[in-house]
Amino acid sequence: MINPDEITLVFLPGLTADHRLFDKQMEFFDGKYNIAVWDAPAHAASWPFQFNFDLFDKAGWLHEILERENIVKPVIVGQSMGGYVGQAFAQLYPDQLKGFISIDSAPLQRKYVTAAELWLLKRMEPVYAHYPWKLLLKSGTDGVAVSDYGRNLMREMMLVYDGNQKRYAQIAGHGFRILAEAMEKDLPYEIQCPALLICGTQDHAGSCIRYNKAWHRDTQIPLQWIEGAGHNSNTDKPERINALIGEFLANI
Repeated sequence: MINPDEITLVFLPGLTADHRLFDKQMEFFDGKYNIAVWDAPAHAASWPFQFNFDLFDKAGWLHEILERENIVKPVIVGQSMGGYVGQAFAQLYPDQLKGFISIDSAPLQRKYVTAAELWLLKRMEPVYAHYPWKLLLKSGTDGVAVSDYGRNLMREMMLVYDGNQKRYAQIAGHGFRILAEAMEKDLPYEIQCPALLICGTQDHAGSCIRYNKAWHRDTQIPLQWIEGAGHNSNTDKPERINALIGEFLANI
């Protein structure tokens, strides 16, 4: 049961990952705070799902879930794409967030990305559809984590789509496309609640390190670097991430 008087940690996994991405956080914070986590639309158990939604639809559905579950003090903890969903939520419902933590995500503002990056984001589906699955599985796991646990977990989450590479390509391609479209809206995406940026020093997914440096510089939102962690830093260094989340919650 959700206690509406308590903070609720709302964990939002990244693109192609599912609720298991936050297993180490769920275990650690169980009994300490209300906890919620989802399989994003079209992901894992949230299937079947039509690919006719955008980032703001996802934020709106999240809002409906929070209302239905009587969650009134949400702290969004978004990894990668989950962080973008959190920013869209903050744009739509600026007064409803108790806190926001970005893990290996990046700012949604248009000014941070180049026209070439937006062009590529909109055209990723055929790349994923035609890339040899075994190589995709290897690059998709080795590219996001450095620890055995993190890589094995990502592999397990990718294997949900084993035998249905088309669906995997649709999820990834559609996700990147709606991300680009949200950026092109050129909205403020201002975070008006307490916030924290977290990024692994070995995060080589896109330009996350560059984006986080600029995001911190422009907004003065605190930025914590996770030494030796990759793009899924909460799976590579769960104890460090859990400690940072705990410190953040103690001070809001």
